[in-house]
Formats: sequence, C-alpha cells, structure tokens
Amino acid sequence: MLSTVQNCRSCVWRDGAEVARDFPLEDLDQWLGDEANLVWLDLLAPDEARLSELAGELGFDPLAVEDAIEPMERPKATLHAHHTFLTCYSVMVVDADHPGVHVQLGRISAFVLPNALITVRSSEQVDVDRILDRWNTDGLLGHGVAALVHGMLDELVDGHFETIQLLDDELESLEDMLFDSRRRPAEVQQRVFGLRKALVQLRRVVLPMREVVGAVMRFRADRPRPLSSELDGYFNDLYDHVIRAAEWTESLRDMVTSIFETNLSLQDARLNEIMKKLAAWAAIIAVPTAVTGWFGQNVPYPGYGEVGGMVGSVIAILIGSVGLYFVFRKFDWL
Repeated sequence: MLSTVQNCRSCVWRDGAEVARDFPLEDLDQWLGDEANLVWLDLLAPDEARLSELAGELGFDPLAVEDAIEPMERPKATLHAHHTFLTCYSVMVVDADHPGVHVQLGRISAFVLPNALITVRSSEQVDVDRILDRWNTDGLLGHGVAALVHGMLDELVDGHFETIQLLDDELESLEDMLFDSRRRPAEVQQRVFGLRKALVQLRRVVLPMREVVGAVMRFRADRPRPLSSELDGYFNDLYDHVIRAAEWTESLRDMVTSIFETNLSLQDARLNEIMKKLAAWAAIIAVPTAVTGWFGQNVPYPGYGEVGGMVGSVIAILIGSVGLYFVFRKFDWL
C-alpha cells in the first residue's frame, strides 16, 4: 500500500472524459488496475524515500528513479523493461532589476506506463495547469497515454518558442542600439553578454529535444508500446516544431556573435573618427601657435611694435586656420 505524498496532483480519464481528479494516492493501484482508465499522477519535489516506495510498487527502474531526483540531468528519453522514462525542461523569461534577458528553467521527468503517466517536478516552475488544460482541450485523450505524452511535450516546446521569440525581440533591440549615436558601449556589451548567457541556457534544453522526441517516436514500436500509431501525424508535427526551435536557437546564437563583433568594430571605427578629429584640430591649432610663436620672437619683423603688425598676424592666423578647416572638411576629417 502506498503512503501519502504531499504536493500530489492526479487525474483519471475514461474514453476521453474525466472521471476523477486529485484522488488519494492510496487509490492509485485501483485506478491503474483497470486498463480502460487513463491515469495521470504528478509529484512535486518528492523526497527519495517516497519516490523509491512508489517506484517499488510500480516497477520503475532504479536508474530512472535516480535520474528523476538528481539535479542538472540533461533532456533525454530511455526505454526500460516496464516503462519509458523522459526528462524535459520548461523555459521562461523572468523580469529582473537590471536590463537584459534572464531565463528560468523548470525540470519535469515522466514515467510512461501502458495506461498512466507519472510526472515528477523539481519545482513549481513547470506549470502543470497549462499541460492539464492542453490535455482536456486537444481532444486526443481517447488515444491513451500517447495523448498525455504528446500534450506534455507539445506544451513544453510551445514554451520554448515563446522564449525564443522574446530573445529574438531582444536581439532586434540590440541591433537598433548598435547604430544609435547616443548609445553607451558598456550597456550594449552588458546586454549582449546577458543574451549570450540566456542562449547558452536555452540551447542546453532545446537542442536535446530532437533526441527526446525522436526516441519517443521510435519507442512506440517497442515494448511496452506506450505510444499508439494513431498519433503519428501529431508526433511528426511535434518533431518538426522541435527542429524549427533548434534551428532558430542556433541562428540567434550566430546573430549574437555577429552583434558582439560588430559592436567591437564600431567602437574601433568611432575611435578612428575621434583620432582623425583630434589630429585635424591639432593641425588647425598649430597654425596660430606657429604664427604667434614666430612673431613672439625677439627680432624685428614687418609691423613690429605697430598696430599693423598685430592686424597682419591676426589675418594670418585666421586665413591659415579657416583654410585648414575647409580642407579637412573636404576630406571628411571633421
């Protein structure tokens, strides 16, 4: 007899219609005993002893149980003697006190039985209410546990797309900032670094989903046949979405690298512009410096000690400075 586990969610369907919800865990054997029932049980952050007790009752592989508890497991799908084991991640963008994109991951593991799906979540970051709504509205529950697996994976992949779209919007914002004359290079670098960090986290959970969905599709032909062939089209469509998400993520990574390199190039170009302007103004200032320095020597010169000499020196300064200014403007140095 299974003991009570806190933070437990559950639901039972028969012929696509819901017949029970949040039943006592002690009744799990009764619901599983009828093959006409489709059972879902969710455990939120269970301790190892409770999960091991449940695994012993349902015949879960010890290695799969260990993977469901251990942190930082990569997304994967494995086939065991009596069940299929899945580990996937949800992704969402969270607000932060400083600018940039910040990604939050939530892990969900699943044990797929012939007529049941047992999910284990490490935290509440995975919203099972959305997954449950997907199951109740997509009209596929009549196809058995395959519908539960498809709905769960499809909801997670949709979340990946939402996050990728937000990262794409952030990338477009960075592109607009690159050529803004009022931009601050430090702010661009900070946001680029934050976006690269978010993409690294995203790639770790999005790219392996190709293997997960591909493995799930292969396992439908093997024991214990958790997936029915009626949903082949749905799983093919899901696999296509996973491929698109992976390709989009890779393209964003390339674009972030391009923006980072472009930002460095623009900084070098702006530095060259500044150096050209400084050199041009130094040349202009050198003219009056030379003139005043020359006339400041203690030697006689035309107009020495007279007003005309002062006027002549001022005219020489103006002609030389203004002439150099227009010459530099012509060659786009100023």
